[in-house]
Amino acid sequence: MRDIAVFTGSAHPELATEICQHLGVPLLPTRISRFANDCLEVQLQANCRERDVFLIQPLVPPVQEHLVELLLMLDAARGASAGRITVVMPHYAYARSDKKDAPRISIGGRLVADLLTTAGAGRILAITLHSPQVHGFFSIPVDHLHALRELATHFQGYDLADTVVVSPDLGNAKQAAAFARMLKVPVAAGAKQRFSDDKVVISTVIGDVVDRDVIVLDDEIAKGSTVFELLDRLREQKVRSVRVACTHGLFASAALRRLSAEPDVAEIVCTNTVPIPTRDHTDKLTVLSVAPALAEAMRRIHNGESVSALFG
Repeated sequence: MRDIAVFTGSAHPELATEICQHLGVPLLPTRISRFANDCLEVQLQANCRERDVFLIQPLVPPVQEHLVELLLMLDAARGASAGRITVVMPHYAYARSDKKDAPRISIGGRLVADLLTTAGAGRILAITLHSPQVHGFFSIPVDHLHALRELATHFQGYDLADTVVVSPDLGNAKQAAAFARMLKVPVAAGAKQRFSDDKVVISTVIGDVVDRDVIVLDDEIAKGSTVFELLDRLREQKVRSVRVACTHGLFASAALRRLSAEPDVAEIVCTNTVPIPTRDHTDKLTVLSVAPALAEAMRRIHNGESVSALFG
């Protein structure tokens, strides 16, 4: 792997370090400085010429700061004559801005995809984009991974005899069904309507969950509005226990603490696509690593091997 060069910004250096450990390559240094006028400057402090450059940077809060860092990293790598530039973006925050659902509204997911391409990205490696159409916003190749295997491996350690997987909405039902097949359990889904970023209504749960153990599966949890609404419906169905699983644990507005305080929530499971400060961890939180999957995907991209074969 002598021709590979891996850099990261300030968004999630712990994940980048772990990925490099699995690859057996060094994480090369990046200098990020700020001018007096608040503008950022990025310097990649290792040779990039004709190398296979990977830039690891999830778009996590502060999203705009980390996005500009990534754009400047791309520009620096392109200007340094990189042979190929792959953006490793475990979390794409603008994926939620994927449709025009109000007059004169921006579609940020497509715009940011164009910005990344214009800045020099030649390929994107992402995990669990918010919706299928986001993949099509990019005019460059996208390798789209998911974390269902990591989540399923964790839950296979439990007695699943009376368990059902529940998707909070029909939009995520396909992923929930695939997850349920991995666990060999049935699936159910909530009938959800979203009225604003933090107001959702779930009218009912479609499927049999009465007196069952439930695993709630979602792609991400931000404020947790959807999960709290679903918990109310599940209590009405008198479920026995609830475990909550997601790929991207953003946990804004103290959502992790509030969710952990719910007595009928036995466990909260997420991956490390998003950094969660140690001070915010609770006894109910389990964080799974996606570093091995990302490292293997990067190795396959570098060697020209199939990435989709990872999910065969």
